Formats: sequence, structure tokens, C-alpha cells
Amino acid sequence: MFHVLTGGAGIYPSYPRNSPEEHLVRFTQTDARPRLRLRHKAVAGMTTLLLPLATLVALGGSAEAAPEAAPAAAAEATATYAKTQDWGNGFEGKWTIKNTGTTTLSSWNVQWDFPADTKVTSAWDATVTNSGTRWTGKNLGWNGTLAPGASVSFGFNGTGSGSPEKCTLNGNSCDGGSVPGDKPPSAPGAPKASGITDTSVKLDWSAATDDKGVKNYDVLRDGATVATVTETAYTDKDLTAGTDYSYSVQARDTAGQTGPASDAVKVRTTGGGGPEPEPGDKVKLGYFTEWGVYQRNYHAKNIATSGSAGKITHINYSFGNVQGGKCTMGDAYAATDKAYTADQSVDGVADTWDQPLRGNFNQLRKLKAKYPNIKILWSFGGWTWSGGFTDAMKNPAAFAKSCHDLVEDPRWADVFDGIDLDWEYPNACGLTCDTSGPAVFKNMMQAFRNEFGSKNLVTAAITADGSNGGKIDSADYGGAAQYADWYNVMTYDFFGAWAAKGPTAPHSPLTSYPGIPQDGFDSAAAISKLKAKGVPSAKLLLGIGFYGRGWTGVTQKEPGGTATGAAPGTYEAGIEDYKVLKNSCPSNGTIAGTAYAHCGTNWWSYDTPATVKSKMAWAKDQKLGGAFFWEFSGDTSNGELVSAINDGLK
Repeated sequence: MFHVLTGGAGIYPSYPRNSPEEHLVRFTQTDARPRLRLRHKAVAGMTTLLLPLATLVALGGSAEAAPEAAPAAAAEATATYAKTQDWGNGFEGKWTIKNTGTTTLSSWNVQWDFPADTKVTSAWDATVTNSGTRWTGKNLGWNGTLAPGASVSFGFNGTGSGSPEKCTLNGNSCDGGSVPGDKPPSAPGAPKASGITDTSVKLDWSAATDDKGVKNYDVLRDGATVATVTETAYTDKDLTAGTDYSYSVQARDTAGQTGPASDAVKVRTTGGGGPEPEPGDKVKLGYFTEWGVYQRNYHAKNIATSGSAGKITHINYSFGNVQGGKCTMGDAYAATDKAYTADQSVDGVADTWDQPLRGNFNQLRKLKAKYPNIKILWSFGGWTWSGGFTDAMKNPAAFAKSCHDLVEDPRWADVFDGIDLDWEYPNACGLTCDTSGPAVFKNMMQAFRNEFGSKNLVTAAITADGSNGGKIDSADYGGAAQYADWYNVMTYDFFGAWAAKGPTAPHSPLTSYPGIPQDGFDSAAAISKLKAKGVPSAKLLLGIGFYGRGWTGVTQKEPGGTATGAAPGTYEAGIEDYKVLKNSCPSNGTIAGTAYAHCGTNWWSYDTPATVKSKMAWAKDQKLGGAFFWEFSGDTSNGELVSAINDGLK
């Protein structure tokens, strides 16, 4: 989950670095403080419609349709439309415009019709307006010029079916499409559920229509494809008793084109001890790194001055170490001894030489006094310091007691409201390998709940490896859930420049997509698998990385390109803060719910405020307990990404 970056005055646990198989950790010898990081996954059906040329979108209000520019011949440009996500009651769409001619386009204007029930609710990289059901997308000042062979894309969120018709580009017919003259199939009817038991449900739906014929149907459970069938019925088995599921269906025609997903049906299996209670306010949790006070110069005060303190509910202070079977301090100087000047302090009051507690702990105490809504947990382990868990779990009760004694030390007991355990990974391999068996994680969580009691929070950061036989399958996360308040599912760091030659891929895909390098490495797949193992939705938090991962030596704009190595980064090659990337390499496309950018020979993937809001909408639709992020210092000085999480979970 966490990584170690080098820098400045020492070795501090630092920035995100985790490949699906390993999180690489780097240290320098210039200091003595560690650095670490988070990661993980998802799955959803992807629908792609190919139509004549269209446009990037930045949402505008309702307006009269702008007159279409009298343009170059339609053959000189094409527009392709793709529905990149569908979460039942909404979708994400993308238009891609390509100059197929020999002269430069100076502007573009795409118009199309949506059904009356379909509306664009937010958009990016274009101005989008509508007059009734007719929608118009126009270029912004910076992306209207397209050289021959160049293309530009935009994404938008909407409600309804998301199937456009009658597209025009600069007044001419949009003439793109993989199958000329062939339209994708229509949406099937919403599934009807019957024969519901503790572990199964039968689904039936009305057929989709297509001008060339329907080949088969994908059955989607909670956004992930669970079966492909030729009939209009399917029985889903091996479900969990007393659990909520959402089903929809999408059709594929004989040309391989996939149509829009149907409306969703909600199903709850029988048994399981009654309905799961509705969660209260969503958790909005951020990681604060102990070593960030050094080279990054990020302090508790910055959480307040950025406006983030009033938009979060919890902070995980990372990290404490696990050594000799016990929880121990990480960097005691940063935690309890560093003297703060007035200008660095949360309340503007400087530390004195004789006060009993200084450092981060005292600053967090001041932050809680100013923002009493915030609860703080002390997180132990992380990528670098997970090696001690195996030895500690030889005596779970003694391990838990040592951690309780440290967290509840009278000098700072009022600062912390519980403990977070970041073991990477129980009964699996991270920086080191554990072979303690599938029950070890459940045993740990039970011991910590017994020791910390019901009044303290006990949480864990866990893998998002949803592949068959992957890390989620290695430990009893379902059985342990009864002892946890929630899990931080590390849905990032799926892909990165540890694969130096590529292929380029988004490090935090919300869903799967054609060409993804590894099945099961996406957020939807992880969440779906954890639910199937019996983890309640309300105990799952979706992870967001406040950073990007990148390659260099890349010539291809879209994902899937080859590379020569890791792109340069401020603190470590292959990784960079969002606050830097938003200006140095602005996003020029989205894939699987995550933005990407190609600038020069570098290729980056990262989340933007727009993609974060889209992910929060998905999290709400999945009834998740909220979201968390790694980590505060990657955000802008005015907290753009924290604001997007807060706004998206309202």
C-alpha cells in the first residue's frame, strides 16, 4: 500500500509505489526516516458506440442549439462515441474527434440527439449545451486546432441510456464507425428477478434489437460481467445470504458492437440475519504521512489552510512500525519532538522547549480542537514495515495489547480514536512473503477488536487484487469483516513503470476495459469479489491516489503503448503529484474512469476532480461506506481533489 521515496534530509516513508505483484521501496541514506504508499482495483461492462465525429465536453447549461459551422467535407474528420462506464442510473461517455484530412482543422462543433430521458450532467474538455434533446459540443480555446491525423477526446457524465443519434460534425454527417452503416444493438429490457434464495437468483429480460442481429448478452452484477449468454435468461449462483446486488444486461451484435446497458434491478438474497442497516454519513478519509514534514514541507496546518479539514471525516496517521512482535514508533522526532514555529502551527502558537508534547501529534491535537468532526487513527505497517506482522501474529493477543498500549499512551491518547492495520499482505507476498494461512487476517482483526473494544475504531488497508487466485483469495477478508469498522481497499497502483517497457495503462482503473494488461486489476472487480466473500458494502471504502504513474519513451497517446522506462518525477521516477501533473501534463483523455495524458514522450495516468466525482457516484451507487485517499500532500493548495471527494459523496 505504501512506498518509500528518497529525498532531502533522509529516508522517510514516502510516495505510492505498488505494482500488482510488488510495491517497490527505495531508501536513501541521507536521513533516517521512512516513506511508504498505497494501491488497487475494479470491473464493469464497457459499451462502445461508433458514430460520426463528435466533440470534447465541458458542461454548459440549456441553450439554443448553436448553428453548425459550414465546414470541410465530412470525409476529412470523424467522430467516435464510446460509453466508457455504465452504473445503472447513469453513465460516462466519450467523444473522440479525428482529423482524417490533409489540412488543419481550426475548430469543431459536434451535435447529436439524446433520448428525452438522457441528459449530460457534467463534462470536461469542451463546452456542452442543449436545446431540448439536441446537444452541442464545441471545442475550448486550447483544443480546437487539429493537425492532419491528430485527434482529441472528451468525457462527460450523464443520466439515462446514453445512446446518441443523428450526429453531425461541423454541419456534416459524422462518418466514423467500425462497421459502416451498422448501428450497435439497443438496450435490453431491465432484468426481472425471480426464484430468489440465500445463494441464487433467476433473471429474465426482453430482447434487444439490432439491424444485423443480436449475438449474445453480458450479465452485469454490481457493474462487473459475471456471464455471457445467448438466451434472455440467466441464473446467478454462489451468492451471499442477506446481501444486496444490482443486475443489468447489455447486448452484443454479430459485428462485435456492444450496446447500452439496460436499466438495473436491485436484488437482495434471503437469509443473512435481516437487512443490512443503511450507513450514515460517508467516510472521507485521508492519509497524513509522518515524513511529509521534511522535504515535502506538508504539515497538519496545511489540512486546514487548504480547506480540506472541513471536508473530511477521518485522518490516518502513517506509519507506526511493527517490530519484535509489537507496535513501535516510526519517526519519534517527527511524531512527538519536532518544535513548531508560530507560522507552521495550526493555531499560530509556537511550541516551547519545555512543553510535554510537540511534533505532529501535538499539531493533530490542535487540528482536532479546531475541527472536532475529525477522528484520527494511527496506521501501522505499510509496504516497508509489513514484514513484522508475521512474527507478531504468533501471539495475536500480545501483539494487540502492545499496539493498544502505544496508541493509548497518556501523553497522546486524546489524539487518536483507533488503529488502522496495513499488512501487505497476509498469507501472500509483498516486500516479503507471509505463509501463515488464510485465517491469520481474521485472527488479527478479532484480537484487535477484543483489545480495543467497541468504542475505538479498528480498520485495515487491504489489497484490491481481484484476479482469480489473487491476494483477495489468499485471506479470509469476509470472516474478518465482522471485527472491522471498515476496509480501505487500495484501488490504485494496479499498473506502473515497474513494467518498464509498458504497456502503458491507468494505475487506478475503475472498471476493466479492452486491452487491460491483467484481468481483475480494477476497482469494480475488487469490490465485487469482496462483496461476494461476505464483506458488507458499507464496510468498503474506495481508494483514490492523489498522484499519477508514468512512463517515458512513449509515442502512442492512448493506453497500450510501449515505453523505455519510468517518466521523471519530483521525488521518484515514475510517480508525480496531481498538483504538478495538472499543469505539467494536463489530461487529454480518459479510460476506465481514470484520466491519462501524453505530453512529449511521457505518458501519465491520474485522477482529476472530474474522474474523482465520477468514481464517487459509482461508490454511492454501490452503497460503499465512502472513500479514502493517499495522501494529502499530493493535492493542490486549495484541496481540489478533497473537494471532489466531498462533493461527490454528498
